[in-house]
Amino acid sequence: MTTMTKKAAAPKFERIAPDERRARLIAASIACLAKGGIQGFTVDNICHEAGTSRGLITHHFGSKNALLAAAYASIYGKVLDNLDRAETTPQSIDELVDMMFADSFLSRDYLNVWLALWGEIAVNPVLQVEHRKNYALYRERIARAISAFARGQGVTVDSYDVATIVISLVDGLWLEQCIDQSLLSLDRAKDLCRRTLTAVLSA
Repeated sequence: MTTMTKKAAAPKFERIAPDERRARLIAASIACLAKGGIQGFTVDNICHEAGTSRGLITHHFGSKNALLAAAYASIYGKVLDNLDRAETTPQSIDELVDMMFADSFLSRDYLNVWLALWGEIAVNPVLQVEHRKNYALYRERIARAISAFARGQGVTVDSYDVATIVISLVDGLWLEQCIDQSLLSLDRAKDLCRRTLTAVLSA
C-alpha cells in the first residue's frame, strides 16, 4: 500500500501583534463608515473588512462604541499631527488654512465618515467624550497659531473665539464644496477662509 503524505493545512488565523490588530480594526471601521455611513458601522461589516472574528472587537476595545471612538480619535489624530507643525514653523495664514483643509482627512473620500461621526456625536455619550477631548486639542492648536499671527499684526483678539469661528468656517466650506463643487471649489473655499481670517486679524 502506498502511503501519501498530505501537505499540512495552513492555519485559519493570522498571528498579528495586538497593536497591528487594533490598527486594522480601526481602519476597517473607517472604511465601513465611508461605504455605508453609521448604518454600515456594524460588527459583521467591520470584522469582514478587517478579516477578524467578532470577539476581537470586544477583546481589543471593550465595545463597538469604544471602537467608534477610537476610529474618531484616529482621524482627529491626523488633523492634530498636521497642525503640530504650526506650533513651530508656519507663521502665515495661507499655510494654516492649507493645513486645515489637508486632504489627508478632509477629502471627498471622508465625506460619509465625517457626516456619520458628526451625526452620531449628538446621541452617543462615548463619542461625545472623545469629540470634546479632541476638539479642545484642535482649537488649542488653532488658537496658538492665531495668537502668533495677531502679535505679528500688533492687534489683540480672543484667539479661542477666533479659532472657533475659523474651525466652523472650514467645516462648513469644506462640506459645501464636497456637496457641489460647481457651486464652490476647494480653492474658492480656502480663499474665503483666508480672507475672513485676514480681515479679523487686520481689524
